[in-house]
Amino acid sequence: MGTSVFNWLSDKLATERHQYWALQWSGWAGYTLLTFIGGFFWVENHLLYSGYLAVATASGIALSEGMRRGFQRLWDKPPATRLIGSLAVIILAAALWAAIKFGGNLWLYGKESDEHPLVMSVYWFSYSFLIYMTWTALYYGIKYYQTSLQQQEKALKAESIAHQSQLKMLRYQLNPHFLFNTLNAISTLILDQDGKTANSMVTRLSQFLRHSLDNDPMQKVTLAKEVEALMLYLDIEKVRFADRLQINIDLEGDAPRALVPSLLLQPVVENAIKYGISQREWGGEITIKARVFAGELLIEVSDNGPGVPEKELAGLGQGAGVGIRNTCERLRALYGDEQKTRFCNRPQGGLSVHLRIPFEQE
Repeated sequence: MGTSVFNWLSDKLATERHQYWALQWSGWAGYTLLTFIGGFFWVENHLLYSGYLAVATASGIALSEGMRRGFQRLWDKPPATRLIGSLAVIILAAALWAAIKFGGNLWLYGKESDEHPLVMSVYWFSYSFLIYMTWTALYYGIKYYQTSLQQQEKALKAESIAHQSQLKMLRYQLNPHFLFNTLNAISTLILDQDGKTANSMVTRLSQFLRHSLDNDPMQKVTLAKEVEALMLYLDIEKVRFADRLQINIDLEGDAPRALVPSLLLQPVVENAIKYGISQREWGGEITIKARVFAGELLIEVSDNGPGVPEKELAGLGQGAGVGIRNTCERLRALYGDEQKTRFCNRPQGGLSVHLRIPFEQE
């Protein structure tokens, strides 16, 4: 029962209109309660006093609602106009409310009083003006706070859209880059009059591109599915390299269930084939390892090619190579400082690429 009531209240207070009226009623209820307690021991006729409070509160609510409508009209005006207009609205509402309460006071206590009527009028106006100034300060304070939140939300939404656009741009760069390299290889096969192999590569290329287009570029996939997509690409390369290309895959523990950006491994493996395997007369092998450690997914892609000169290692991921640079930029855009890409030459020969990203699961 309690949960149902809480959920109902949460739904009702989800809009600004309901929030306003919740604050309006609770604020005036607090005013009425404090005024009733403050005068309870000083009046003789509590029934008349209760009636007076009801009229004072009802008129106070009605006038404050009129003030709100006036403030709404002034909201888009220049600051000076808004300030002067708001002050005029407060003075008018305070004068009307003071007149109503002063008349009620005379009706409740009679005309006998030691104070001059002018002094009493100033007192009631000052009291009403103070109450409405407090109400106005709260109204504008909440209004400015809500406006600030809306502006922040718009700024965050715009930043998110820009961020997604950047990621999509980086992701879509992979297709033309990979397509150019593959078509270049097919062209070479045709020139060598190897039509059968070229046709086989075209078939596998269409399968890979269909898989690429069917997947949302913003959607992360499990590492297991990423490896399946990678094998579509490797099928193309195996047509070209035949037995000269060996692939070793080792996914430990929870690594297959880890979420990664789609087509994360393809440019890294492509780079290993282009600068590693193709440089060896007898080909070589590419090893892909992954494991989860200390809340992070650690991926290593290595080859047994000639490696990279030490002076060029520091520039990998920042130079002219589209695939590796693209991968590094995607990881930085997605994970910020929580990711790291490291390149190093293996002691036994070849290049090793280490990717470290936060471990996430579906």
